[in-house]
Amino acid sequence: MSAKKTVSDDDMALFREAVGDVRSVENDRVVDDARPNTPYIRRSDQDDRSVMDSLLSELSESDFLETGEHLSYTQPGVQRSVLRKLKSGRYSIQSEIDLHGLTVNEARQELSDFLKAAQERRHLGIRVIHGKGRKNAERSPRLKPAVNQWLQRNKQVLAFCSARLNDGGTGAVYVLLRRAD
Repeated sequence: MSAKKTVSDDDMALFREAVGDVRSVENDRVVDDARPNTPYIRRSDQDDRSVMDSLLSELSESDFLETGEHLSYTQPGVQRSVLRKLKSGRYSIQSEIDLHGLTVNEARQELSDFLKAAQERRHLGIRVIHGKGRKNAERSPRLKPAVNQWLQRNKQVLAFCSARLNDGGTGAVYVLLRRAD
């Protein structure tokens, strides 16, 4: 066994000077005065986390698919699983716009303003109702293909796809927006 080390009087005086006055503690338990957290909307936070987790895990190539009347698109680097979740309606729709009855030019301006406003409000999941364009059999739809092109060119849009039947089917699209900086 080793001998106990003794502390010199000078070292003890230096220690007491550095520590200063001390008092004994009667109770060493911490009292938790924190109030319970205020409630918040969990669905929105869960959606945000789910999207970010999907985007940050294994990245795949761009997934562009358009067959028949169904629209489907993802920006390069967005996983296919994100598009599958969007198609199945697993992201909550936080706002929507209906472009029925507008001209192509009016619809372009309305959609642009709507996308900016949605991103400012931090809405990630939105629905755009464009209609099917079947009123006149002699003319092909004009608004649906225009919306398709505009959304693909918009940097705010991560992905979009035709909605489920109960949300408008091929006359509407679910859109997943990038988080605002």
